Amino acid sequence: MEFERTAIPDVVICKPKVFGDHRGYFMESFRADRLEAFLGYTVNFCQDNESSSAYGVLRGLHYQLPPYPQSKLVRVLEGAVIDVAVDMRKGSPSFGKSVAVALSADNKQQLFIPRGFAHGFVVLSETARFFYKCDNYYAPEVDSGVAFNDPELGIDWKLEADQLLLSDKDTKQPAFAEATYFDYNQNLYDL
Repeated sequence: MEFERTAIPDVVICKPKVFGDHRGYFMESFRADRLEAFLGYTVNFCQDNESSSAYGVLRGLHYQLPPYPQSKLVRVLEGAVIDVAVDMRKGSPSFGKSVAVALSADNKQQLFIPRGFAHGFVVLSETARFFYKCDNYYAPEVDSGVAFNDPELGIDWKLEADQLLLSDKDTKQPAFAEATYFDYNQNLYDL
């Protein structure tokens, strides 16, 4: 597996080596030792999630606050999405900036989103199956979010507003200026 830092260096694209022939393909989709060697810290994934969504479904932007912040390792099993991570760590050099990466069943790339980031994706194919590993359990009492369409964030979701399908929850997230932030100087992996 190869790793590539994005424009926000803490967000990492993971590119598996895919071995294919007339029978299909094989790949290692996750190796803790290699990811942790690249990151320089330990990530203990404890929960896997999967969703199925239709074209235009936008899920996000979500994150969990301390004491249960989450890192995520995400990938697409079927279809294609634009996956977005937003730096919510006040004081960070990339605070309020975002990274958008095309993930698909075809490219088999994954995105590592560390603690302190909001996360979301939009489906660009007819349907998509989305899979992610989390390093903290879902904790609704600290579930938080930020508006996907906040002009301050300026995220290009690649679809027009009338093409997007959102949950009621995601239409009511606060603007970035009103969101709850993380402290960049706090080690979120000691929690």
